[in-house]
Amino acid sequence: MIVPFLTALSAATSSEQNEERNPEARLAELGITLRKASSPVANYVNAVRAGDLLFLSGKVPLRADGTMVTGKVGADLSVEEGYEAARLVGVQLISTLKDELGDLGRVRRVVKALGMVNATPDFGKHPAVINGFSDLMVAVFGDRGRHARSAIGMGSLPDNVAVEIELIVEVG
Repeated sequence: MIVPFLTALSAATSSEQNEERNPEARLAELGITLRKASSPVANYVNAVRAGDLLFLSGKVPLRADGTMVTGKVGADLSVEEGYEAARLVGVQLISTLKDELGDLGRVRRVVKALGMVNATPDFGKHPAVINGFSDLMVAVFGDRGRHARSAIGMGSLPDNVAVEIELIVEVG
């Protein structure tokens, strides 16, 4: 649920404190264990680097057991459940970063996220759902995790997943 995560987040989120810590140490403090990033399911790659920018393909919410969080937010899922799904996508994207970079300390800045929410036509709280991702980025990377973002609703997403997020990161 959101409450335990927000409690852990607020317990250690001073900007100064986060900036001094290694992102991998922050993950451990938050009780997050990274797995190998999921493999592409079609003719694309997980990430493409152009100069100092790393473009990550969209990822979906995978639970620890490998199952996907599916359904429409506003019908099958609550805002809170969508928030948690977006947080799980954040873990997937951080796993991709770790696989691509080897060291999360190489992330200079989380630049831009595109958050897509599988939602009912009358649902309007897309930003509240994608906050699950954004809050995690700040919790792990501190001020370097603050990013530009779009949070939009979709009529459907692949395999009926609740959320898909793609990411652009500046790396060193």
